[in-house]
Amino acid sequence: QVRLVEFGGGLVQAGGSLKLSCAASGSGFSINAMAWYRQAPGKQRELVATVTSGGTTNYADSAKGRFTISRDNAKNTVYLQMNSLAPEDTAVYYCWVQVVRGGYIYWGHGTQVTVSS
Repeated sequence: QVRLVEFGGGLVQAGGSLKLSCAASGSGFSINAMAWYRQAPGKQRELVATVTSGGTTNYADSAKGRFTISRDNAKNTVYLQMNSLAPEDTAVYYCWVQVVRGGYIYWGHGTQVTVSS
């Protein structure tokens, strides 16, 4: 019903920046909340940042002050601007979307972010 496609991952040196984007496509849906999660090898998936339909944002402690989540409702897209990246930020980053009708959850397939020292 809803497809999520992430863009913007890659290899970057410590201290660098990346901007991730996630575009939702399909028909007959409207989006409530959007979020970014990440999962490092051998670790559990963790929440990085969320943004509500009204624009309220929340961040994991590890992301505060460095990452910024935003959304463009007209484009059904959520972004994650990541600055001052460190090796511990290395993970697969996943887009998460909750639609209004029924509250269904959709996941993207993930985009790899690798930060070298």
